[in-house]
Amino acid sequence: MSTPDLREPQRVSETDQARRLRNGLVSLVVVGAVVVALLLAVPGLHGVGHIVTDMAPGWVAAAVALEVASCAGYVVIFLTVFDRAPIVFGARVALTEMAFGAAVSLGGAGSIAIGAWLLHERGVATGRIAERSAVLFLLTSAINLLTLTATGLALGLGVLPGPRSPLLTLLPGSVAAAIFLFFLALPWLTERGARGRGEGRVARALDATAKTIRATRGTLLRPDWRLLGAIGYLWFDIGVLWACFRATGHTPPIAVIVLSYQIGYLANVLPIPGNIGALEGSFVGMLVLYGVKAAPAAAAAVVYHAIALWIPAIWGTFGFIRLRRSAKEPLTPRATREERAELRRDRHTLR
Repeated sequence: MSTPDLREPQRVSETDQARRLRNGLVSLVVVGAVVVALLLAVPGLHGVGHIVTDMAPGWVAAAVALEVASCAGYVVIFLTVFDRAPIVFGARVALTEMAFGAAVSLGGAGSIAIGAWLLHERGVATGRIAERSAVLFLLTSAINLLTLTATGLALGLGVLPGPRSPLLTLLPGSVAAAIFLFFLALPWLTERGARGRGEGRVARALDATAKTIRATRGTLLRPDWRLLGAIGYLWFDIGVLWACFRATGHTPPIAVIVLSYQIGYLANVLPIPGNIGALEGSFVGMLVLYGVKAAPAAAAAVVYHAIALWIPAIWGTFGFIRLRRSAKEPLTPRATREERAELRRDRHTLR
């Protein structure tokens, strides 16, 4: 659960960023075309191609709508974490991060880097960018861990339908629970380490880590409807895969889809444009391991990935273009939650 160091945002030009996005989108088209060609040309994959072409259009449309909802969820949680960012500007930055995450071959680092660059360009302090970006990363990771824990343990204990093998259910659920508990205990551990290291760089880094995790924990545990953005960001995206299975007419238990999705997404760390090929292979491998037939699993994975790539890539590209066109417009910081509450109290007092 390491987070990137954003204390020194990469100084790159607008032209460089636009070229990266353009090249990433071109790579998606080329690699996607290769995948389609393989489905049509390789005899062993003919069955997958037929399933894809016979998918129910209504369920494919539902999958597209769910991906739009997932993107909207990320916008909501981004604006929650970066609570001073103006709503329109922050939404465009969030969508741009998603576009770069989909298109640029940096194993996920591209999305964080572009967000840091856009915020730094508009005058946000580098320390603030680093701390808030780390909170955003840890917050979405915590939702993933809690989902994996609940689903794995529920499946293993027989609460949800699906396979009962402890290696496929209790083990991933227990590992996720252990990581989450370690995450909660980390501030105490890092502060103990910092006390024995004086005032050096290591001590300051450990102290900053503790503060970031406490801020994340506070956001996670504080009642706030906007936290649904982080939940929706994950669960609507899982819903895309479920809808793709519905479109094939072969739908495995929801717990199987959730576990295969979350474990399969470990392939996302690979620096491959759009992770095309690697993610589908990882999904299919996990789904087959959980007892799903290979052909519908491959068809659902291919269509899921196409939707999960192109919706944020296209939407985020438009957001990036709008950001570049308004680059010189001044920003008015949004009032924080505490400031809005204080303003409401003042108005009530005046009455």
